[in-house]
Amino acid sequence: DAVGTLILCLVSAAAALDFKYHHTEELEEYLRGIHAAYPSLTHLHSIGRSVEGRDLWVLVLGRFPTHHKIGIPEFKYVANMHGDETVGREILLHLIDFLVTSYGRDPVITRLLNNTRVHIMPTMNPDGFEATKVPDCYYTRGRYNRNGEDLNRNFPDAFENNSADIQPETQAVMDWIKNETFVLSANLHGGALVASYTFDNGNPVTGSLKGYSQSPDDDVFIHLAKTYSSNHASMYKGTGCDNRQTFPGGITNGYSWYQLEGGMQDYNYVWGQCFEITLELSCCKYPPEDELEKFWRDNKVALIEYIKQVHLGVKGQVTDKNGNPIPNAIVEVKGRPHVCPYRTNEQGEYFLLLLPGTYVINATVPGFKSVLKTVEIPDNTGNFSALKQDFSFPEVSDKIRSRVASCPKIPLYQELTQASAAVKPTVHILVLVTVMLVIFK
Repeated sequence: DAVGTLILCLVSAAAALDFKYHHTEELEEYLRGIHAAYPSLTHLHSIGRSVEGRDLWVLVLGRFPTHHKIGIPEFKYVANMHGDETVGREILLHLIDFLVTSYGRDPVITRLLNNTRVHIMPTMNPDGFEATKVPDCYYTRGRYNRNGEDLNRNFPDAFENNSADIQPETQAVMDWIKNETFVLSANLHGGALVASYTFDNGNPVTGSLKGYSQSPDDDVFIHLAKTYSSNHASMYKGTGCDNRQTFPGGITNGYSWYQLEGGMQDYNYVWGQCFEITLELSCCKYPPEDELEKFWRDNKVALIEYIKQVHLGVKGQVTDKNGNPIPNAIVEVKGRPHVCPYRTNEQGEYFLLLLPGTYVINATVPGFKSVLKTVEIPDNTGNFSALKQDFSFPEVSDKIRSRVASCPKIPLYQELTQASAAVKPTVHILVLVTVMLVIFK
């Protein structure tokens, strides 16, 4: 009876989510209540602790919430990285509520969670949130963590040495990225209304002389940003937050907006093999509670449609002659190599986000001849499954394993700068691709 009463209390707590700000104890109580009410659909865990010792909670939702399943991509939302930017923190709690209550009732949400593992971190900077005693639309010291560090300037940078000491919150997220096979992500901020995409930093090779820092997957990033902005109630209008600032279509290249060193979205893309965009959701960083319900309504459709994009492109396994998975095989699209090559996970899996079209996929096990396959990629997001394309290396036995080639932690684009000295400001993405190929041959 005592256990039943406890569960009933937890379920009641889970059901009582209202539109207000939830401080640490309330947030934890809500997440625990959700997990108790939906134990087979959710998994609650902490990926680490903040400077002041608060847990960094992540709620995982899906048909197999406790572990990765072959073929099911991993997706994540992270909010409240800046402690005084609070809208994302609350709408992610309402997203959780919507997903668990819709599962089994709404066929789209049911299929989405059956075919996607969704990780939700409502707050990456709980100390900063708790330190924001007087909410302000523009700026408070709660932006930073307890050590006074800006967590979105704290990651290793692909273009220059980042001298900032890695903070506990940053390290926890880096370890989390390393331990999961994340494919797509977004981090939720405030202070503007726009979807911003990689790169945030740059140099002449990536187009910085033209005021735009272009990644090899620029077309995919533009699509991802537009997916969110076009499904948002007003972001797509691109009016920004004042008369001076406009964003056509409600999107922007990060570097074009302002240069940023040590950002999380670039780190995800370069070192985590995960496409991440930054969502600025409110002109006011810490708006009044009575506006939260409207923010939820404005973002609800966009949040769901964005998750579906994790099923863009192609996925598959790389195996040896006995059908055993080959970890650390390089799988890249011909013509768009990543400066830190994308590799298969422990199950030999790869996931590549690509727009519909024809591509040549190149799978390489170091020391063996590459396998190339031409694929015609449809738009499969509505089917909740990317195109499946496996690769087999019949000359590789399970006794031969590709060596683990970890990506360097020093800035990867530094050596490109000298090579680009003679490049004119009109540098094209093909130049970047050529330089990358030369470096990694």
